[in-house]
Formats: sequence, structure tokens, C-alpha cells
Amino acid sequence: MHQQLFNNLLPVVLLSSVVLQAHALEFRSVAAHGSVFYDSPSAQAKKLFVASRGMPVEILVEQADWLRVRDQSGALAWVEKKSLANKRNVVVSVSKAEVRTAADAKAALLFFAEKGVLFDLLEAGKTGWVKVKHRDGAIGYIRVEEVWGV
Repeated sequence: MHQQLFNNLLPVVLLSSVVLQAHALEFRSVAAHGSVFYDSPSAQAKKLFVASRGMPVEILVEQADWLRVRDQSGALAWVEKKSLANKRNVVVSVSKAEVRTAADAKAALLFFAEKGVLFDLLEAGKTGWVKVKHRDGAIGYIRVEEVWGV
């Protein structure tokens, strides 16, 4: 009996896993300073926190005009779709990240970026590096494991 139940549920579990994985790699950034995040998909729901413009979030679920998201800390919340931009940002997730002139550990060092610094994501390379732009205009490369939002 248990084996039959397992065999019947296995395709559903596998399909659910694939669907969740498809959304798990979609990131967007908060469009405007002061965007409110809620505990359920309603403007009447409990307000959990207010986010700063540019903060990257991972899209987990889409429901009508609402998105279930996860932030860098792992916190889950609901936010209105209109509160997020398609523009992608990344945030430094280590104490100090090296920003280099090229996607190479031997490339010249441009500067160090402290934990929490936001960058515009220009390219998510397949080489283990991401091309980023700082708000002051500097463009460089950071190791993908040193940022969150990719």
C-alpha cells in the first residue's frame, strides 16, 4: 500500500520540484524606496518590513498582482508586482569583496566593496564572475560567490 502511494505521488513531487526550481533563480530589485512587504498577498495584510530601492529579491511564487519573495537574509514576504523592477541588482554578501578590472583573479584590483554594497548587475557570466556597476559609475567584476542576487 505504501509503495503504491509513493509511486502515485512521486510524479507530483518531481513536477513540483521542477516548477519551484524554475522560479528559484528569478531575481528582481525593489523599484522604489519605501516598498512595503507583507505576510500575505493583500494590502490589508500585516506589514513585515519596508525595503530600500535597489534591494534584490528572489521570486518564489507569482499570484495575480503579488509575488512571494525571499531576501538575502532568507526572510519570506509578499510584495505587489508593481513594487519591483525588472532591473537586477546584486548585493555584496561577504565582509569585503574584491572588484577587479576583468573576470580574472589576477586582473588589477579596482577597489574593495564592503558587505551590503549594492551594484547594478550588467552581466552574469558563466566564468564564476559577474560584471557590475557601482553607483559612482565604476564598472568591474566580482566573484559570483561574493554577491547575492544572481
